[in-house]
Amino acid sequence: MYIPGPLRLSSYLLPFLSSPSPPAQSSPDTRTISFKPVHAHGHAFVDNASTPTLLFLDQSPSASLYAHDYPIGAFGDDYVLPRLTSDVLEIRTRKKLIRRPKVRPPRIISWAQSYRAQALHFNGINNNNDNSNKSISLPESWLAPDLANPSDEWSDVEVTVPDLTDRQTVITLAKMSSNAYVTPGGAGWYTLNDWNASMPFGWEPDADGLRGHVFADEKNETVIISIKGTSAGVLGSGGPTAKNDKFNDNLLFSCCCARVDFSWTPVCDCYAGGYKCGQTCLEDALVSESVYATVGTNLYNNITYMYPNATIWLTGHSLGGAVSSLIGLSFGAPAVTYESPGELLPASRLHLPLPPGMPANLSGITHVYHTADPIAMGVCNGPYSSCYAAGFAMESKCHTGETILYDTVRVKGWSVDVRTHRIEEVIDKVLADPWPEEGEGKSGVWEKAVEGWYRAADRVRAALDESVVRDDVNVWWGWGRRGPKRQPGGEDPGWRKHGGVPKPVSEEDCVDCYKWEFGEWN
Repeated sequence: MYIPGPLRLSSYLLPFLSSPSPPAQSSPDTRTISFKPVHAHGHAFVDNASTPTLLFLDQSPSASLYAHDYPIGAFGDDYVLPRLTSDVLEIRTRKKLIRRPKVRPPRIISWAQSYRAQALHFNGINNNNDNSNKSISLPESWLAPDLANPSDEWSDVEVTVPDLTDRQTVITLAKMSSNAYVTPGGAGWYTLNDWNASMPFGWEPDADGLRGHVFADEKNETVIISIKGTSAGVLGSGGPTAKNDKFNDNLLFSCCCARVDFSWTPVCDCYAGGYKCGQTCLEDALVSESVYATVGTNLYNNITYMYPNATIWLTGHSLGGAVSSLIGLSFGAPAVTYESPGELLPASRLHLPLPPGMPANLSGITHVYHTADPIAMGVCNGPYSSCYAAGFAMESKCHTGETILYDTVRVKGWSVDVRTHRIEEVIDKVLADPWPEEGEGKSGVWEKAVEGWYRAADRVRAALDESVVRDDVNVWWGWGRRGPKRQPGGEDPGWRKHGGVPKPVSEEDCVDCYKWEFGEWN
């Protein structure tokens, strides 16, 4: 009898013993990439120019600035460059559809200019009664696509975006937003990869404009722009940008030119008495007076020129987050904001793409904030508020896109306080703490949070009206962590590096400035 050898026998039995090979799979939708800072960005008025010049600083001391009409070697090769060393910033990504116009607008304000041109065009046609077949022609410049016909003039493009279901990704972007406040080499930095840093325009002690940092992955396939938020007394800080920050806050987030009451000096001339305000006047003021909208356009266009094949993301805190969102809406770029004031109001006045033509889940905009922050919740107003006392008319509350809302009032037992608006507090006490996933992200959480805040605010105002002892008010108004606590001497067992992030929802039923009437009175 023939008995096959071991090798031959194994060849007979192998098909029966081995497990079937898994089918070939496509590359997963999610992946993790690392980022490092590659530029600082800022702007300044150069040579008595009427508009600010955008400037970049990169890691080459001999060619540190990139700007039109500005000498690259202004600082010289011997400029002292401090160095930063340390960890990699990791972000998990995924694929997502974002709706974009097939022809990109040249500027943020192009949407408003196109709306005005088309309105004048059609009004001219309707008012033309001489039967001479004359009509007012539209300008040859860019025209905004019609949101009523998304299939004709819009494209739903699959884009790589940050995976905001991942806790570490949310924290990393928040750290990038935090670093936008701090001068390169300053005391407030989170440690980053090795980088040659110096002080460009926009960062020197007397600079007063929009500024921040640019981060890129190793292959320059994904670039993140972080934009600084408000540096002003209401947040417990100040600095050279405070004046411009305050002006733009009051222009963007007030109902009518920061005309809160008779004691306020408006930032534009649209107030028409009572609760009436000129709509066209407001739109014109936003287009012509908001320096940050102009610089935001220059910033985005310069980054896309420097990295033509990269996916561009934006992030920022407070005012920086709102500006990031407006840039993202204008150009179809993903943006993640932290504790941003409601920017639906300025977005609508700039005629940026909004629902229903631009669904929230296709906008690419995500706002991250918590319910104890009166600025992000839109309730830091009224004569007893910190914002009023500091001269900030923070009256808007509605956000574009989707919202990841941390209900710190209900879950952690926090009281509402403007100090919780600081990005460092958000990173250390909201994002880095364990967070329950169950029950978060329900459609009614935003409305319930607002109702809870108003109840808390009414109690404080009543206490102030009754002139109670200051310490008694502080007991209620102060905030503290009353949620899950860390175990002594060890890591918190509830910590999840990945996951544990509330689900995003859209603020569909939100209404801004309901007391005001907007029309053509001026």
